[in-house]
Formats: sequence, C-alpha cells, structure tokens
Amino acid sequence: MMATYRSHYYHASVRRGTPMKIGPHLHRIGNDVVAAYLVDTPDGVTVVDAGLAGHWTDLLRELAAMGRTLADVRGVVLTHGDTDHLGFAERLRREQGVPVYVHAADADRARGGDKPRPTVGRWRPAAVLGFLAHALRKGGLRTTYLTEVVEVGDGDVLPLPGAPRVVGMPGHSPGSIAVHVPVADAVMVGDALTTRDVLTGRTGLRPAPFTDDPAQALDSLARLAGLGATWVLPGHGAPWRGDLAAVQEEVRRAAAGHGG
Repeated sequence: MMATYRSHYYHASVRRGTPMKIGPHLHRIGNDVVAAYLVDTPDGVTVVDAGLAGHWTDLLRELAAMGRTLADVRGVVLTHGDTDHLGFAERLRREQGVPVYVHAADADRARGGDKPRPTVGRWRPAAVLGFLAHALRKGGLRTTYLTEVVEVGDGDVLPLPGAPRVVGMPGHSPGSIAVHVPVADAVMVGDALTTRDVLTGRTGLRPAPFTDDPAQALDSLARLAGLGATWVLPGHGAPWRGDLAAVQEEVRRAAAGHGG
C-alpha cells in the first residue's frame, strides 16, 4: 500500500499558519504554501530553510512558544538557494551572527547570482494566484540575498544542534540538498519533491515545479531510501510520514500522470 499523509488535522492547521510541533525535537513555521523547520535540542536550535522575509515574525513566535530566543539559534541550513527559501537568513546572519550553510553549487544562487530558466509545467490560475497572494503577504518581493555563506558538500555532518547531515539531491538546482536529522527522525527535502504543487494545488508526493533538471531530480530521490527517518518535510506542502523507500516510485508515478 502506498504511504499516506499523517492525518487531515495537519493539513487544516498548517494552512492557517498555526505553529506546529511535529515531534520532540522538531517544529515547523509557515504553512502548506511555504514552510521552514526548527530542530530543537539542548544544544540550541538549527533552522532549516528560511521561507520568505515575513516568516521572521513566525520564527520569533515559534521560538517563544518553545521557550527559546534568537540567541539560541546556532545556524541556518538552506536546502538550496532559491528566493522562497532565503527569507530571513541574511537577517539572522547580519543581526545575530548566525552562520548560513548552503551547498557549494548553490552558493552563488543564494548570493543573488544568475540562475537558469527552470521547467514550469502545468499550472492552474487559482493555485498560482493563491501562491502569489501568500508570497506578497509574507514579503516575497523583498528578497535579501546572502552576503556570506558557509559552503557544504554531500555527506558533511554540520556542527549544529541535531548534527544535521547533508545529502546531495541535485536536480531542482545543482546544489539542492536534503538535511537528515536523526534525532528528529526526519529529513528536510526542500524542493527535491513537493506534497503540494504551488502551481496546480495538487497534493501528494510529486515533483516540485521550477526544477532545473527534472530527470536528475527524480533520480536523486533514490538517495532517500537508505536514510533512517520516517518524516519527509518539504518546503511546500504538508509533512509526510511513511517508508522512504517508496518515495521515488510515488513521485515518478505522479510525474507520469498517475498520481492524481
């Protein structure tokens, strides 16, 4: 049987942007449209992706709910260098001295360098308008690019709370990565896949739009199968829980038009 979503309750809550504790060491900010994640351990907090600029308020609110402050944030790990994942990263770096980690192949993109024209694919007007409206509300037009980054590579274990490990997932961008955090039983995949296509509104495991190399992105999903985690946490869409060995095949089915 194909793996399914955790529950309908998660969908209802995260669409409203309600703070979300996924597990003992894992929190989410944002909603099904754009999300970022916080790993909370006794050593401090690791932020994975930084959403849009307006998610700064969500970050502060969730840290407070966790009994934490900005002083507890030890680092930001970016799954790739696209603007809807950079959000408040430079603000944290500049104001709090928090290092921002990004794969070497996406470092220039995170600093505002040129990027290729990605594959867009099918879209529905209502879904696109909803995404654009949300992005506007969250400051999506005022991207602040990184001025300094710490470059990482495949297999690196970062000196941050939760000991996140970098898993190279090229395809969406050359430096796309997944971030595997064993203590949280989770892997944050950025746009290596999506569970809610921002262009069509369709849910379920499927390819992410705006991907540089769709075929390579599908091939990269095989790397998830060997990871010790049950949560798959995308940058867009609801958290998914199930057998990671089934992920690649489900996304391939969706890409072929068999996934709804």
